[in-house]
Amino acid sequence: MTTATVVGGGPNGLAAAIVLARAGVQVTVLEAADEIGGGTRSSEAILPGLLHDHCSAIHPMAAGSSFLRGLDLGRYGLRWRLPEIDCVHPLDGGTAGVLRRSVAETAAGLGADGARWRRLFDGPSAGYDSLSQDILGPILRIPRHPIRLARFGIPALAPASLLARIFATEEARALFGGVAAHAFHPLHHPLSSSIGLGILTAGHRYGWAVAEGGSRRITGAMAALLLDLGGKIETGVRVRSASELPPADVTVYDLAPTAVADILGDRLPPRVARAYRRFRYGPGAFKVDFAVEGGVPWSAQPARRAGTVHVGGAFAEIAATEREVHAGRMPRRPFVLVGQQYLADPARSAGDVHPVWTYAHVPNGYTGDATQAIVAQIERFAPGFRDRIVGTVVRSAPDFAAYNPNYVGGNIMTGAKDVPQLLFGPRPTLQPYDVGLPGHFICSAATPPGPGAHGMCGVHAAARALRHLRRRPDA
Repeated sequence: MTTATVVGGGPNGLAAAIVLARAGVQVTVLEAADEIGGGTRSSEAILPGLLHDHCSAIHPMAAGSSFLRGLDLGRYGLRWRLPEIDCVHPLDGGTAGVLRRSVAETAAGLGADGARWRRLFDGPSAGYDSLSQDILGPILRIPRHPIRLARFGIPALAPASLLARIFATEEARALFGGVAAHAFHPLHHPLSSSIGLGILTAGHRYGWAVAEGGSRRITGAMAALLLDLGGKIETGVRVRSASELPPADVTVYDLAPTAVADILGDRLPPRVARAYRRFRYGPGAFKVDFAVEGGVPWSAQPARRAGTVHVGGAFAEIAATEREVHAGRMPRRPFVLVGQQYLADPARSAGDVHPVWTYAHVPNGYTGDATQAIVAQIERFAPGFRDRIVGTVVRSAPDFAAYNPNYVGGNIMTGAKDVPQLLFGPRPTLQPYDVGLPGHFICSAATPPGPGAHGMCGVHAAARALRHLRRRPDA
């Protein structure tokens, strides 16, 4: 029997395990934490019945993942739920950019910028199922749909600050900038448009979905399928060195590159070890979950119906705060993401008390307390919010690193998404899932296509592992 070990039980590790198990490989997943899921874990953190996602929460890329859609995870309890409005970006003065699943409806609300929004997103979102075959994998490869990829890729190459100039209104600029800021990267750098455009395009096709019953249902369904395929999952097993790895024909790591280097040590080729140890991590996240009586009293009425609200002001303000955070300085007014998943999944609430999910962008390893900065930013656009808070739970940047060691310094992206690491992944190579040691592969969000619960990093790493198995002399 051909065997595989997958180290790490997040979405990518489970995706790799499923691909291998479906090919007839006997797979064992080793997860260091007491429960699987990585960033997709959820719990009742403040009040009984009030459900909070620990990290990953809103899932346009996962809902649109061809891999996840092909698994029929509804059999195992995964159901996507959509809010009435996907995302709102409020501005001082009470106006807001409003993102709806429909490109046409979004454009209709953007006034003078409606036609520009349609030109940017009509074609890519309509053809997303084909486009995703190229953007949800290594960038440096022969594309399956070169013309479609070129139409998407040319604006994606641009700095977000440059692409934002096509819009005449602050509502459209801020709406685009808030999504681009998901990359935790300065908006004046090349390729800083790419992640935002990918999220927006997927969202216009599939919506900014949440998993009914919490993000834990995504990996819970994947784990149930893996067990049905004969796979095994062991929790509470932390692998610190190669000597602790069980014998296996292939080993796949859903780990940060620095962790892979620590485990494999001098077994790695020196050039790979150097690249992994020099892998760059970006800014961190500081998360506050709130229990809010009556919900957030946003001044912009559409925000009261939106699954996601971006709190950061005008585009220029977002760009300035992202520059500050990238430089290691904590801004007075950080960019804050607010999740109101209960609007799509009301069972997450406890009566009229609702779970409100937030995090701010902070410098990597930031040890300060950003709680009041987050409250002040929300209060800025929702006067009276402070008085509705009945409970909080905080997870700082160091707490994130302890919660999930892949989040070095609180960097929930598992790596800085600068040009070299976006193009190549952990090291300069056309095979970013190979670690340079036969039979060993990396599948974390440090590899293309990067963060999200889509599982595609694991899918591509498993494909490389299967290719290795087929090439063995005894295969």
